[in-house]
Amino acid sequence: MLTRQYQEGEIVFYRMAASNRDRFRTTTYRADATGTVKKEASGRFVEEFTWSNFVFDDKPLDLPAAKDFRQLLSRSPGYPMSVLDLRPVLKIVGPITDLLTFYADLVVATQRGALSREGDHFRFEYGTPASWADGSYVVLGEDSIDFDVTLKALNEADRVATLLVRHVVPTAPRIRIPVEWMRAPVADTPNNWVEVQKLPGGAYRAQIGKEIFDATIRISLVNGRILGAVLVNPVEVSERICTDDALTKCGEPIRSQIMRQIEISTER
Repeated sequence: MLTRQYQEGEIVFYRMAASNRDRFRTTTYRADATGTVKKEASGRFVEEFTWSNFVFDDKPLDLPAAKDFRQLLSRSPGYPMSVLDLRPVLKIVGPITDLLTFYADLVVATQRGALSREGDHFRFEYGTPASWADGSYVVLGEDSIDFDVTLKALNEADRVATLLVRHVVPTAPRIRIPVEWMRAPVADTPNNWVEVQKLPGGAYRAQIGKEIFDATIRISLVNGRILGAVLVNPVEVSERICTDDALTKCGEPIRSQIMRQIEISTER
């Protein structure tokens, strides 16, 4: 019922808007993703996306490198979900990985469990760490999550299904914890999120905490296409500024919350 029904040559469009608030400031971005459905030699369908119309903090941003970048996504069974080399387009890593998150959530929802009636629910224990470290500014960045999926609503009249895909903390998260002080739980679960940033002058910002996602995704019962989605991503953080790369010579901990919200729509 929720399977994606592809048609070769089909055009897919999403307008994405997001905000990211930490203890220093709030940043925003908007971007458009336009995809074309193509059929591989293997017979699997893929959606090849280009990105355009970038606006960061209400200022248009010209990114020549993005014109040649292609993001391949698919909900075809067995398609390997992965991220290409993003170094040429580091300024739009956020939109690229956020769209990947929605697609990965739907792959889990439609291929890892049986959802047919309103209220149907399953949990997929995943736990494998995902990394966003770029090796220069972010020297360590990982989270570890399981999936908790519910068919929240089924509107047969409008032919629309609403899924709630929650990224929850595993019983034993598998992130790398480089120093002992990071093991103390920041919230009510084991820590499942870590980030270490290299600061100017040789210092490091070391952060540890609890991360969850709640993705609410509306999809068509006609062809499985995404009609709209919202992701809410809070992170409870404990942070220290350290003067050594071993993260043992550090200041007092500072508590804060990071809050990311992402929305995609099909309206141009």
